[in-house]
Amino acid sequence: MNKNKGLPGLRGLDHVGFTVPDIEAATRFFLDVLGCELIYAIGPIADPHGDWMQKHLNVPRTAVIRELRLLRCGFGSNFEIFEYDVADQASAAPRNCDVGGHHLAFYVDNIEQAMAHLLAHGVTLLGEPTVRQSGPSAGQTWIYFLAPWGMHMELVSFPNGKGYERDAKRLLWNPCTPAE
Repeated sequence: MNKNKGLPGLRGLDHVGFTVPDIEAATRFFLDVLGCELIYAIGPIADPHGDWMQKHLNVPRTAVIRELRLLRCGFGSNFEIFEYDVADQASAAPRNCDVGGHHLAFYVDNIEQAMAHLLAHGVTLLGEPTVRQSGPSAGQTWIYFLAPWGMHMELVSFPNGKGYERDAKRLLWNPCTPAE
């Protein structure tokens, strides 16, 4: 890693945050269908007389975060889900091609079993699994699916390992350990 470029002290991705329309339903989906773990919940978060929400989160000053929940899925990064109370909130999930479009990718050992599990829970799969035959992602199998509120998600598996990682020097870190 070149320590002279980029964000000083960068050690890795800590979490991803996104807003859901119903935090109870989203939590049930992540826990009961995907098998994630709830780490903690806080809220409400608001500043009814000031502009903290606007200055710190770039949302309307009157916005209220009803609740924030931190979840973890297996050994991956954590993610936060938010439910906001705000008058002019857009309710449609962005498409992947829209600015701000995004998806969460979940690594699974057996993509066919994972797909069957999602289908048994009424989850919409998008198309058929795609298998990369060549290039840096050779051997990768993936398929997109939709969360109940329309957010894009993905199952991904590399049964024979990630070709692009074979020769990569990886630095493992623990956020509880001070930087060297």
